Amino acid sequence: MKSSLRYKKFCLVILMSMLIFSSSGCSKSVARSQSQLEGYPIASDVFTTRQKTVMPDPKPLKTILLDEVSKYSQYGYGTWKDGKGIDDGKRTDIMPAGYTGALATKKAKLLNFFTISDIHITDKESPSQLIYLQQLIYPSAGKAPWSFVTSIYSPVMLYTTHVLDAAVQTINALHKKTTIDFGISLGDTCNSTQYNELRWYIDVLDGKVITPSSGAHAGADTIDYQKPYKAAGLDKAIPWYQTMGNHDHFWIGSIPVNDFLRQSYTSDTVIATGDVLANPRNISKPYYYMGVLDGSTPYGDIAGAGPVGKFGSAPKVAADPDRRSLLRTEWMKEFFTTSSNPVGHGFNLVDANKGFACYSFVPKSNIPIKIIVLDDTQREDDGSPDIHGHGFLDQARWDWLKKELADGQAAGQLMIIAAHIPIGVEATKSEMGWWLDPQNAVTLPDLINELQKHPNFIMWIAGHRHLNTVKAFPGLTAENSFWQVETSSLRDFPQQLRTFEIYLNSDNTISIVTTDVDPAVKGGTPAAKSRSYAVATQQIINNNIYTVNPNGDPSIKSMPIGSYNAELVKQLSPEMQKKMQNYGTPIHR
Repeated sequence: MKSSLRYKKFCLVILMSMLIFSSSGCSKSVARSQSQLEGYPIASDVFTTRQKTVMPDPKPLKTILLDEVSKYSQYGYGTWKDGKGIDDGKRTDIMPAGYTGALATKKAKLLNFFTISDIHITDKESPSQLIYLQQLIYPSAGKAPWSFVTSIYSPVMLYTTHVLDAAVQTINALHKKTTIDFGISLGDTCNSTQYNELRWYIDVLDGKVITPSSGAHAGADTIDYQKPYKAAGLDKAIPWYQTMGNHDHFWIGSIPVNDFLRQSYTSDTVIATGDVLANPRNISKPYYYMGVLDGSTPYGDIAGAGPVGKFGSAPKVAADPDRRSLLRTEWMKEFFTTSSNPVGHGFNLVDANKGFACYSFVPKSNIPIKIIVLDDTQREDDGSPDIHGHGFLDQARWDWLKKELADGQAAGQLMIIAAHIPIGVEATKSEMGWWLDPQNAVTLPDLINELQKHPNFIMWIAGHRHLNTVKAFPGLTAENSFWQVETSSLRDFPQQLRTFEIYLNSDNTISIVTTDVDPAVKGGTPAAKSRSYAVATQQIINNNIYTVNPNGDPSIKSMPIGSYNAELVKQLSPEMQKKMQNYGTPIHR
């Protein structure tokens, strides 16, 4: 839909809707022509976390609540300083005993790509959220019972498109220094399946005008997070691909969208429900109005939230049809409405009408490396009474994965799996662990066993947990071992993307050099304020997620400030050692 038509619709919504919250009407900012809008440039110097890091200051002494955003600056929350660069060096966990790699040098560069994950583009004014539930499970500061409480509410929700725009500009700057072959997003692009959330995401990458508000567009003239702006767009020379996450097709990433929920997205009434995280069946119990963020306020104040009995009438918002919840097939097909490459962003390689979100591609035709993009999220019709954040493969996806691995091995291709949900890093019964239900076509041990049957499989990359963890999966031999690398969230601290450089070494091993990158935010921009809010959120919640290791795995190292960089060495089979001799761009010393 062109911007001029969208703006007319915005004005019509305002005239026809009953509002409980103050509104600036159809603002002049919203009605500006695209040529008048400016973007938000990043800092001129771009660094990776190998050079310097964002180090939050110690938690201030004064305890405040997460939603007391106006007090952050007053009490010293959200401040940080530059820390030293991080490099865990060369890791040889999955190499033969005694191997150090001390004599090996990088012989040729094979591939260079980036990953982004868990952007959680959020329509903060949507009536179909769970904001008040965050207040229920987080009754006082410092007592968050689970680390993803911020997926329900944090002030970073105000600036999700701005952080993505800054990250895209940072990628463009890195690309000018060293060519990036492609990028891949590892899922949870949206926070809750909405059409407008997905359009904002794709439009930021395409470099379109972004109107980061909905409904009445309150504050679009005066509030920084509400003002329309021109996104920079990813360099057109960099193709990017998409993976599906649980938030992309489940309500708040947790519950299949039924008729009740579907109606709530485009309603003018704030949703009323029960504690669905304790029991998803509480969706039908209208105990609490869940609230919205008031876009007319500088700090995005929570409005329309609390026990139903405390309201004389239901809190209202301006309805917006662009908030509609997308089916899996609709979500996939939206990637064909794009001006960046490739059209479809991977879903052009499958039949999007069938909702099968798995595909594979070879990013460089002259390099035998295949990327297997795997949808390992749960099905909408699985009937699970639990929160839908588990790892899962139905029979069709499991059969497809086995064939892709076998075909890649037979073709002499090194293989990387890109999925949303990681494996082997969560306790068995965790909400983010591998699902134990009989409907799952494969158990986690059998999945790992299948992966280790293929010596050409080198790495599993994932998002989902908002962490930068690296884990080794040693097999019976070094050839049958592989790595797993997670990419943290672009929304929550440390708000980073990752780069991967793959090299052929002089001893015919492979090195995967993986590096976290902070968006190069410029002071005074919305993205800079987002970083401050992300730091403050981490200081307040203080959930110690960077040292969590439920399985006591010695290969998982602590991340004191959320970042983790290393060079990961992988043994090639004799056949691949011979084949790879003449591949890649030679490195001259």
